[in-house]
Amino acid sequence: MTDQSAALTYTSYLALDDILDAQRPRSDEHDEMLFIVIHQVYELWFKQLLHELRHLQGRLAEGNSAHALHTLHRVLRILKVAVAQIDVLETMTPRQFTSFRTRLDASSGFQSAQFRELEIILGRRDRRAFAHYPEGSDARTTLVEAMTRPSLFDSFLRYLSVLGYPVPEERLDRDPGQQAEPSEEVQQVLLAAYHDDREAAQVAERLVDFDEGMQEWRYRHVKMVERTIGDKAGTGGSSGAAYLRTTLFSPVFPDLWAVRSEL
Repeated sequence: MTDQSAALTYTSYLALDDILDAQRPRSDEHDEMLFIVIHQVYELWFKQLLHELRHLQGRLAEGNSAHALHTLHRVLRILKVAVAQIDVLETMTPRQFTSFRTRLDASSGFQSAQFRELEIILGRRDRRAFAHYPEGSDARTTLVEAMTRPSLFDSFLRYLSVLGYPVPEERLDRDPGQQAEPSEEVQQVLLAAYHDDREAAQVAERLVDFDEGMQEWRYRHVKMVERTIGDKAGTGGSSGAAYLRTTLFSPVFPDLWAVRSEL
């Protein structure tokens, strides 16, 4: 029988007492609350994106086009919301941010383990992604393990193989811990899928949408940082906008962009 000793409520189901007690400004400045809430909401969206992308990888491995497209549709909507949140953050002027910035000490958005895990699922294989997390920490363990699993593009190629496209065996059986490089053989397979113009082509286009959305998010992020602190060093010792600019225009799925001129 179901335990009825504590009736479920809206507050208890959503753990609102915990969530609404999680904003702990370190100053009396009005705008610090907005800064905290925005970044906490980002972390919640990162958590949901990771949840959806893992689900997407499973559906791709099964060759399930309908469920893969549905999940990609949701992922794209979440990404649009994440980009739009920058509009709210940009209502804070440089002077308003400076009023509490020193209270952040060494904390920095660069320390977001969930965003690093998101980059890894999307194909990043770079030990610097977890180098600054302490040995044995939960964050480092999670990121190290994530690098041993297939990337989203690996799963997409598996999906194409399940549908009968001739993905090279060496690409399907590659070590997922190594950085994947663009491949002309893979691009020929992508062109075949596009020319068939069936579900695989739709999945490919939604992945391009996602890639473009990630680039948009990075661009909006760097412009927000530039208008807020200019070229000052970021908190936590990061180089701030200077580093963020180096991440612009780097596609997540380079093979999908390489074939555009051939379509």
